[in-house]
Amino acid sequence: MIIGSIDSLDDSHVRYPAMVQKALDYLREHDFTQLADGRYPIDGDKCVANLQRYTTRSYRECHPETHTKYVDIQFVVEGEEYMGWCPFSPDLTVLSPYDAEKDITFYESLIPESNIVLSPGRFAVLYPEDVHRPQGAVDDTPGKVTKVVVKIAVDCL
Repeated sequence: MIIGSIDSLDDSHVRYPAMVQKALDYLREHDFTQLADGRYPIDGDKCVANLQRYTTRSYRECHPETHTKYVDIQFVVEGEEYMGWCPFSPDLTVLSPYDAEKDITFYESLIPESNIVLSPGRFAVLYPEDVHRPQGAVDDTPGKVTKVVVKIAVDCL
């Protein structure tokens, strides 16, 4: 997992893969507060932004997940979100087996668990080995969030 700020991309010493950089540039160049929820292609089906608005939930109601075919870039536009994370491990218990159509596996819990708060302008780049639990409420108090999740095909990296 890579965590960063869209405002400090020019000062960053991180060299992102070309498609990740393209997606981050796209996020920086668009005002998502003025766009409707939905799917926005960045590079055909290889790189797509999904804009969504929702209310965060108690982290106990959110299930950790992984993806096999896509890397996620989760970017918060408005609000705050408590995100859990752990590296993939054989200690994880599968809650729902891999769904190839939705490219997702759900797990019972994160082992070991680390957490971050994504606030406006912050992003997390999540690779297939990054188990993550999005949409958590900060301080267990539900709040409104506007978020863009960019899906990048792993074979583009």
